[in-house]
Amino acid sequence: MDIVLQQLVNGLTLGSVYGLIAIGYTMVYGIIGMINFAHGDVYMVSSYLTAIAIALLTFFGMESFPIIIFGTLIFTIVVTGAYGWVIERVAYRPLRNSSRLSVLISAIGMSLILQNYVQISQGARQQGVPTLLTGAIRFDVGDGFVQITYMKLFILFAAFLGMGVLTYVIQKTKLGRMCRATQQDRKMASILGINTDRIISSVFVIGAAMAALAGVLITLDYGAFDFYVGFIIGIKAFTAAVLGGIGSLPGAMLGGVILGLSEALFAGLISSDYKDVFSFSLLVIILIFRPSGLLGKPEVEKV
Repeated sequence: MDIVLQQLVNGLTLGSVYGLIAIGYTMVYGIIGMINFAHGDVYMVSSYLTAIAIALLTFFGMESFPIIIFGTLIFTIVVTGAYGWVIERVAYRPLRNSSRLSVLISAIGMSLILQNYVQISQGARQQGVPTLLTGAIRFDVGDGFVQITYMKLFILFAAFLGMGVLTYVIQKTKLGRMCRATQQDRKMASILGINTDRIISSVFVIGAAMAALAGVLITLDYGAFDFYVGFIIGIKAFTAAVLGGIGSLPGAMLGGVILGLSEALFAGLISSDYKDVFSFSLLVIILIFRPSGLLGKPEVEKV
């Protein structure tokens, strides 16, 4: 029983991060109907930016965890958001009216550029950051116990706070209304005076900011990363977006949590060696039996 509960805690933490990254996939798809396959590498870049920010703050004598985490989040989100804006301007905007295959190739090319750029500039070796928040809460369960580290509690709080803020922005603000109008009918939104190019760029920036938040949280928890880390977690986040319903913001959150819980339970109760195989198999099954996802709406071909 204690193993199941422990894996549920681990899965909820992991799933909340998957949900943050999945938001980037689902928002871009909802606006322009295309998948940003460079999104996982944006997350990878944020891991390196997290280490750089911590090193700079520590160098200048900052030792308080709240100051370090706040400074790291601001630095990483701003710089990663700039990466998202550049990706949209370079890899997507020039090809927006081209075939989807052209855009797909462009996105994969941007992904490879980011990977090689980081590999050359930062080195191919695995890197890491020190543990900044230690300690844990333990609950006795039968003959065993369930442990929740303070870092995992912080991840859950920050992840769901980020999702809540984004939901408020999309549902209650002028920017959110313009995003929803652009998603429903880009041409009509443009006729009504909405700068759809700016909205699309904003969506890429918002998606990159969510990936940056996930990158900071995971890097602080795991402590290790490399230039290839974005590929696996990017595919898993894409799986979460498809599971919840690509294009649906609540679906991305729900899909991330479900995938994280499923993967953690599979790793803890069956085999951790095949947890990635399980995740990718889940993606195939979803695409076969419910391609629209749990909260997604089936697309109707326009005649």
